[in-house]
Amino acid sequence: MTAPTAVAQDTPTTTGLPSVAAPRDVAPKDARELSKVFFDQLAVLEEGTPEFQYARNTLIEMNMSLVRFAAARFRSRGPEEMEDIVQVGMIGLIKAIDRFELSREVEFTSFAVPYIVGEIKRFFRDTSWAVHVPRRLQEARVQLARATEELRSRLGRTPTVKELSELMCLSEEEVIEARLAANGYNSASLDAAIGNGEDGETALQDFIGKQDAALELVEDFHALAPMIAELDERDRLILHLRFVEELTQSQIGDRLGVSQMHVSRLLSRTLKRLREGMLTNR
Repeated sequence: MTAPTAVAQDTPTTTGLPSVAAPRDVAPKDARELSKVFFDQLAVLEEGTPEFQYARNTLIEMNMSLVRFAAARFRSRGPEEMEDIVQVGMIGLIKAIDRFELSREVEFTSFAVPYIVGEIKRFFRDTSWAVHVPRRLQEARVQLARATEELRSRLGRTPTVKELSELMCLSEEEVIEARLAANGYNSASLDAAIGNGEDGETALQDFIGKQDAALELVEDFHALAPMIAELDERDRLILHLRFVEELTQSQIGDRLGVSQMHVSRLLSRTLKRLREGMLTNR
């Protein structure tokens, strides 16, 4: 049984359009017929007038079922994301209404659904990536996945970069770049469990990274900085030549015009002073 349409034919608008009391409740079959009437008037009404807005808004509400139909294929993504999908689909519907012309001699539903689905797919492409990459690489990832599957089925093995580049009409460098970009599509928490080890559940963080011993030196560097600043210019220069430029004591002596033994005494005195300062500050 077809749901009754919510059109009050006896209360026309000033433009001759039927007054639709509840556009969202109009049955899909009735909406197709009424849409033709509203599109016909929309083409002659002046944009920005109340009559134009009424016709446009009514078309949007009457055809919301198209958005729900297109969004239904993505229902597995959960109720919260479905709300976003429907909102994005509405943008596609509005674009279709603004660009549709009766002279196309095609049903509005056939014209609008690709717009709605396209807008939803664009939403996924722009927001589903864990790490943002250029759009050309996002599109190359999809192309790469299809080419890989096609060649794997045909060859019975994983295709090489050269084989993929020939099928995709891309250079081997671009194929490699697309592979690297694909790594940014999904992300995982470092605390994510990936199995049970001998000592219990194993997390991803147990397999990447390592203890950086140099981190222990950070506090020492911060403590040393003001003490080095208090040294005279010659002592600071000797430290720089020895530990930054990594010159030998003989080379430092040649640079300063003093003996190697004198450099050794100066360096030992400076290091002793710094060492004592560090121990005092601990």
